[in-house]
Amino acid sequence: MNGKSQLGDFLQTRRGQLRPEDVGVPTYGERRRVPGLRREELALLAGVSASYYTRLEQGQSLSASPEVLDAIAGALRLDESERRYLHDLARVDRQRSRGRRPAPERVTRATRQLLDVLADVPAIVLGRRSDVLAWNRLGHALFAGHLDPDGPDLPARRPNMARLVFLDCHTRDLYTDWPGKARAVVGNLRLVAAQHPHDAALHALLGELSANSAEFAAMWADHRVKACTVAAYEMRHPLVGPLTVIQQTLSNGSGPSVVVATTEAGSPSRAALALLTQATGRPTTQADSSAAPARTLPRADKG
Repeated sequence: MNGKSQLGDFLQTRRGQLRPEDVGVPTYGERRRVPGLRREELALLAGVSASYYTRLEQGQSLSASPEVLDAIAGALRLDESERRYLHDLARVDRQRSRGRRPAPERVTRATRQLLDVLADVPAIVLGRRSDVLAWNRLGHALFAGHLDPDGPDLPARRPNMARLVFLDCHTRDLYTDWPGKARAVVGNLRLVAAQHPHDAALHALLGELSANSAEFAAMWADHRVKACTVAAYEMRHPLVGPLTVIQQTLSNGSGPSVVVATTEAGSPSRAALALLTQATGRPTTQADSSAAPARTLPRADKG
């Protein structure tokens, strides 16, 4: 995968997904071979020449300015995530030199302390390729209780959430709307691939998923881009049954991200999560033991 082909594919695919009636382009009742916009129509909407846009879509022009890219993004009706993605692809197209090999991802001491503090909230630490670098007890129980809890600490056996979503039957069954979750995973991977175009391990993962999942291959070819920061998911957990969680990604802009799953106070989902907490056998912490003295239950008289 190179920036040139990704940029051209993205522009062509998104142009084909935009119908003339969506942007007020008259067709005068003519029969069209394809439902999407023609190149000259998109160029007119963006305020650039048709020949220039054609060269850009074919990867023959490497000089698109940020202003031109913004004009094309506006014509294509791209949202903020898609607009950033377009700029990332164009930057890669201009910078053809191969970048340095990405440094190994590690979990900082501060992040591990955060996982400890979030003992009653499912939390996992994800790398840019969606590798699970760490999780707390409840995060493991909610997202992948069928896997070895020590997996994140073993690079050769480290779980990968994208791989689990597409290739693991347990994870597929976990999400009521699996296609929605799968599209979110693909959309996020597209953003990462544009930001890290020379990450060989990332492209190996994309190749593996494309080869082993026709659904992933189809979603990847659709060129949808989505930043997975906050999303609600209905889950069917094998231990505690149905629950709805809000998955939020906490990131400082660099390094691994922390994904937490919260539930609404007083809801059946909160009760299900509390039940899962009990099922994980979380030991009583020092704070718990000091909060209230232990109660001694009266002994029943023997009669």
